[in-house]
Amino acid sequence: MNRIKQKLQEDPQKKLLSIYFTAGYPQQEDTVPIIRELEKNGVDMIEIGMPFSDPLADGPTIQRSSEIALKKGMTTQKLFSQLENIRETVKIPLLIMGYFNPILQFGVERFCALCREVGIDGVIIPDLPAEEYEEHYKSIFEKYDLIPIFLITPQTSEERIRKIDKISQGFIYMVSSAGVTGGTAGFGEGHTSYFEKVSKMGLQTPLIVGFGINNAETFKQATKTTKGAIVGSAFIKQLNTHGTNKIADFIGQLR
Repeated sequence: MNRIKQKLQEDPQKKLLSIYFTAGYPQQEDTVPIIRELEKNGVDMIEIGMPFSDPLADGPTIQRSSEIALKKGMTTQKLFSQLENIRETVKIPLLIMGYFNPILQFGVERFCALCREVGIDGVIIPDLPAEEYEEHYKSIFEKYDLIPIFLITPQTSEERIRKIDKISQGFIYMVSSAGVTGGTAGFGEGHTSYFEKVSKMGLQTPLIVGFGINNAETFKQATKTTKGAIVGSAFIKQLNTHGTNKIADFIGQLR
């Protein structure tokens, strides 16, 4: 069974913590050490960001990390080379998050085949519409047991949420707000009512919230009616300040 599905089914009561970071940041060879340190400190899933020159959904913190990683020579092929032996030591689900253009240029089937080869369980591609996936790429992803994760926002219609729920195999990435990553200081009544509204729709797919989770309080708020939460910009800021030295302290403060 795909590791994402296994993790979601392990403990019905557990709220999952997923961490996003940019591959090749702060230093090009930090990718694997960061993954190992995150697993060691109890993270449930990891989203490995592929640096991209035009990341439309990312806020300034993640954009800057992408720029630096690219300047230091990070590429898609380099990422796969770094991950070549990752499954010898890391057991938790690993996802790659990135934009579709670099994947298209790399070759979709080649990309999926290498994901399978190194042990990637899923992909999050914010600019790949569900319809485009179904029509052109579903068979390729399924061939390599690669789960696509689709995003919803407060502006997503109920009809579309149910369509995404129907085709999803892992979890639904529930964007907390319509802005870019890293732009929320906390969750207000509008956020929590949105979380509750979608949670009451009776979807078959677990919901995991992203955007705006940066401490134990926001993690608790985001997971009150959902399965888990994703921390991205706050972790990148931690790496900005401390490098890879205080990852344990950061994770310990989240829940």
